[in-house]
Amino acid sequence: MKIRRFFFIIMNIIAMVLLMSCSKDTDQPDKDPALLLGFSQIGSESAWRIGNTHDIEQAAEKHGVSLMLENANQKQENQIAAIRRFIAYKVDVIAFSPIVEDGWDNVLKEAKMAGIPVILVDRAISTENDDLTSCLIGADFYKEGYMAGEYLIRKANSLNMEQVNIVEITGTTNSTPMRQRQAGFMDAIAGDPRMKVTESIDGDFLKSRGAENMRHLLEKYGGDIDVVFSHNDEMTLGALPEIEKAGFMPGKDMIIISIDGGQEAIDVLKEGKINCVVECTPKLGNLLMETALKLKAGESVQSLIHPEEQVFSDEQDTSKIAPRDY
Repeated sequence: MKIRRFFFIIMNIIAMVLLMSCSKDTDQPDKDPALLLGFSQIGSESAWRIGNTHDIEQAAEKHGVSLMLENANQKQENQIAAIRRFIAYKVDVIAFSPIVEDGWDNVLKEAKMAGIPVILVDRAISTENDDLTSCLIGADFYKEGYMAGEYLIRKANSLNMEQVNIVEITGTTNSTPMRQRQAGFMDAIAGDPRMKVTESIDGDFLKSRGAENMRHLLEKYGGDIDVVFSHNDEMTLGALPEIEKAGFMPGKDMIIISIDGGQEAIDVLKEGKINCVVECTPKLGNLLMETALKLKAGESVQSLIHPEEQVFSDEQDTSKIAPRDY
């Protein structure tokens, strides 16, 4: 009996040692992620936004970042709720693309009290407390609008236009890109007396609203429209069929200027129905991950981080424009 009991004890000890050894081996590959990042996306209203989300997901995987991603479906209240969930979950860094500029101070104060740095992606906010966010990663919207205006002046010169009647389909009212693109465009054309913006109308960055607004503008101004300046490709692509239905040739009878640079818009540019597309790249994922990792490590970061962007237009050989991947 004593020998059997001794044998039983020895076997139990061996089993426990083996179990602990296996546990150690299996634990090693499951290292903690380099970073736990909570990201609130505005929605999936456009090819640009879908491409931006996809790029962030790919960059997170590449950098070993665990990503908590929530889609706000175009509602600020959903984004605020998502940020509060990220705080409760104790993520390392919070990032979000604000649908509008105002109304963020309270939830961002909660994040600051929790010691969680916040990165703005693609859009800025309006706040008196600049220390509530660490930085903004996104396009220079003012420059995009300015480059659109500069193109229009060159185009008007090449056509010897004496007067230029412009209609503007803007992005979501009070959003950063809407405000800054409009300001840049207006500043670019301000010194040219030929330029007249007859109406600016909110298209909310949606294809359906682009079509709806274009119908309204055509009913009101008809052939007096010389230029359509649209704040994104989706609204532009919604407007083009309406222009054709009204009996006009986009790109010929009306100068069409768009912003984003997605593949569909570039294809239409190559067809000659769009005259100019100012790039606004959605590929911000690597910049976001690199910046978030620096913040987790306690490093300082630049307050404003812009990607490189360019202009595509009928001034160049459009057949040489590379595929856009979004």
